[in-house]
Amino acid sequence: MTQNPAATAAQNPPRTSIARVVTASLIGTTIEWYDFFLYGSAAALVFNTLFFPAADPVTGTLLALATFAIGFVARPVGGLVFGHYGDRLGRKKLLVLSLLLMGGSTVAMGLLPTYATIGMAAPLLLTLLRLVQGFALGGEWGGAVLIVSEHGDARRRGFWAAWPQAGAPGGNLLATAVLALLAAVQPEADFLAWGWRIPFLLSGALVLIGLWIRISIAETPAFQAAAEAARHRPEPERAPIVEVLRTQWRQVLIAMGARLGENVSYYVITSFILVYLTQSLQLPKQVALNAVLIGSLVQFFALPLFGALSDRFGRRRVYALGALGMAGWVFAFFALLDTRSPLAIIVATTVALVLHAAMYGPQAAFFSELFSTRVRYSGASVGYQLASILAGGLAPLIATALLDAFGSSVPVSLYVAGAALLTVVALAAAAETRGRALSSPRPADEPAAP
Repeated sequence: MTQNPAATAAQNPPRTSIARVVTASLIGTTIEWYDFFLYGSAAALVFNTLFFPAADPVTGTLLALATFAIGFVARPVGGLVFGHYGDRLGRKKLLVLSLLLMGGSTVAMGLLPTYATIGMAAPLLLTLLRLVQGFALGGEWGGAVLIVSEHGDARRRGFWAAWPQAGAPGGNLLATAVLALLAAVQPEADFLAWGWRIPFLLSGALVLIGLWIRISIAETPAFQAAAEAARHRPEPERAPIVEVLRTQWRQVLIAMGARLGENVSYYVITSFILVYLTQSLQLPKQVALNAVLIGSLVQFFALPLFGALSDRFGRRRVYALGALGMAGWVFAFFALLDTRSPLAIIVATTVALVLHAAMYGPQAAFFSELFSTRVRYSGASVGYQLASILAGGLAPLIATALLDAFGSSVPVSLYVAGAALLTVVALAAAAETRGRALSSPRPADEPAAP
C-alpha cells in the first residue's frame, strides 16, 4: 500500500541535528545577552554622567540603574506576547523577531545624543530603547531554551539545554571584554566622548550573524506534534497564558521562586560589583571589569557541566546546592572585595559565578519540564520573567541603596542570602522533573520515575 507523502511528512517532520540547534541557540542568546548586559555595564560606568549629569554621583548612578531596572519591567510583557505566539506559531519565528528587536534597539542606543546635546529627551529616549530591549529579551529566553529542550532527548536534556544558558555569561564576557579593551586603550575623556558607542554599534554586525544561523534550523518536533493534534481537536483552545494561569499556576510560582536567588545573586555579582569597587572602594573600573571577565569565562564552561550533573543527580538537587552555596559565599565575596587585592577580587567573583552556574545550568531543563507542550513557551517565559522584575531588575538598585544607607556590605549580603534561601524553599515544593517526556500533555505535577 502506497503511503501519502504529505502524511509521511507530517508524521516525520524535518529535524535539525541537536549540535546545530544548540549552536544557533547559543550564538543568538550570546548576542542578545551581550546587548542587555552592555547596557548594565554602561549604566554603572558612563550613563550616570552622560545622561543624568544634573545629579550628584550617587543619585546619578541610582537614576542610571533605575533605567537598567526598567528593562526588566518590560520582560514579562515580552514573555507574555512572545509566549502566546510562540505556543501558537512556533518557537523559531519568534526567536528571529526577538533578535531583530534587541539588535535594533542596541544600535539605536549607540547613535543616541546625550543630555548635553538634547537635554531631557536623551534619558527619555534611552529609557524607551531599554524597554524595547527588555521586551525582546523577555521573548528570547523561552524560545531559545525550548528549541533545544524539545529537540534533545530526555537522557541528556540538562546538558544540551544548559548551552543556551551559557549565552548569558557569553554575552557578559563579550560586553565586558569590549568595554575593558576600550578602557585600556582609550583615555577617559575619549571613552566618555565617543568610545562608549562602539560596543553598541558592534551589535548590528553580530545580529546579522545570529539571524543567518537561526533561520537555518527547523521547528521543534514537540511543537509540530502539538500543533498537529490541536488542528484535530474539536473544541476551541484557550489562549496559552489563560491556560497556564488556570491549570498550571503552581508551576509558575515554583519557577518564580527558583529564579529569585539565582537572579538576585547574578546581578549583584556582575553589575553591582562595578558600583562597589569604583565608588565605595575607589578602585579603577578595570579591576572590576577584569574580575567579571575571568569569572564569566569560567562560568561559560561550568554551566553545561552542572546541566550534565542535573541529568545524573536531578534538577532540584544540583540547583539547591548552588543556592545554599551562594547564601554562604556572598559574605566571603564582599570580604574578599574589601581587601582591594585584584587577585582576591577575581577569586571572589569566579567562585560566585560558579555557584550561580549550579543554579542556572539545570534551570532551562527544569523550567521546560515543568509545563505541558501547548503552553510551555508561555509558562516558562512568564515564570522566568515575572521573577526578573523583583529579582535581577531591582538587585543593583537595592544593593546600591543599602550600601548608601548603611555604609556596609553586610545588608547587601543578607539580601542576597535571603533570596537564595527563598529559592531553596521553592525547590522543596517542586517535584523532580528529570527524565520527563516533553511530549506529555500534562504538566509536571508528579515526581518522575526513578
